[in-house]
Amino acid sequence: MALPEQFAHSTAPSASTDGLELAGRRILLGVTGGVAAYKAAELTRQLIKAGATVRVAMTEAATRFVAPATFQALSGQSVFVDAWDARVPNLMPHIELSREADVVLVAPATADFLAKVVQGRADDLLSTLVLARDCPLLVAPAMNKQMWDNPATQRNVAQLAADDISMLGPDEGVQACGETGFGRMLEPEVLVEEVIAFFTPKVLAGKQVLLTAGPTFEAIDPVRGITNLSSGRMGYALARAARQAGAAVTLVSGPTGLPCPVGVARIDVTSALEMHGAVLSRAAASDVFIAVAAVADYRPAAPETRKIKKTAAGGEAMTLALTRNPDILSDVAALPAPPYCVGFAAESHDLAQYAEAKRVNKKLPLVVGNLIGDGFGGDSNKVILFDASGAHPLATTSKHGIARDIVARIAAALAG
Repeated sequence: MALPEQFAHSTAPSASTDGLELAGRRILLGVTGGVAAYKAAELTRQLIKAGATVRVAMTEAATRFVAPATFQALSGQSVFVDAWDARVPNLMPHIELSREADVVLVAPATADFLAKVVQGRADDLLSTLVLARDCPLLVAPAMNKQMWDNPATQRNVAQLAADDISMLGPDEGVQACGETGFGRMLEPEVLVEEVIAFFTPKVLAGKQVLLTAGPTFEAIDPVRGITNLSSGRMGYALARAARQAGAAVTLVSGPTGLPCPVGVARIDVTSALEMHGAVLSRAAASDVFIAVAAVADYRPAAPETRKIKKTAAGGEAMTLALTRNPDILSDVAALPAPPYCVGFAAESHDLAQYAEAKRVNKKLPLVVGNLIGDGFGGDSNKVILFDASGAHPLATTSKHGIARDIVARIAAALAG
């Protein structure tokens, strides 16, 4: 018998489902009795914002930290605590609650709860539900650092991994008790990223992906330099999409104000020479190299060590001698055993001509082309993919959507 209103459409306010990465996903959120239970309220809100439908099951201890009414108001769904809840017609909420869920996420998951899962104990609604589930289980540990480091907990963590249960975190930092160490629950926005990644097909599993992103900055003197309008958003979106697709991702980034995507290793550089060194030292060990950064073609030949004063510049005009920067993409593509190289061509005009010429001249399997006015600095983009079979326009969408399409094209090429 189906549970009435089981994962019914949420009555909580939500945005349009257009582009929401968890649209249509049904998540059963388990909340256990830890101080981090307060973060589960924000997690509920953010999961719904990403398009998911969320239903909450709590332990009795969890209700001492956050009232069920909070989660009901946020999710627009009934909240369950009692294994004998009369709202379930057959008195089997431990069966009914998980049957239509795509995943069970327990956040926070206390040390006691992890032990229950390992031992197969079922002494309350949430532990019984987890034992009876027929969908994947994700757990986000939250506990004192001593509890996390305890050999018993570490044995349980190892067993959970052996049982194919995904462990999200924990993080390191200051804890509610005042101590510092591992045991903090991941922040809600990080957990949402992990849930999105969980549902993403792992088409790049086992692959090493190296990317560049953002502008470079070529110093003229200690306070001035040559740079460009690249925001870095396209490169960061690609790093995020590649990681969600299962790759180990290293992002070599010029100066941006963007946060590093979850699970991505970022190397911060400033100049084209720094970026060249960081890339060439890692390229040979990579399966894919995506050159998204807007790298300066030239740099000042002799940057000044002191700020240039107007009186020293020679009147109304100033002459600046430039020297050419190395071509990072060409150098990687010319390696004896190069990774699968993807170039980007941002042009002001004649896009098809210049992008195809770049692909042929640098011997690249794929070039992503766009007009500067379509992508620089914004959240959306309009691109054309150029490969040996011709030009392939992609629909105008968010940079995250474009990134997913590019990653899918790369994965198909590698598989083929």
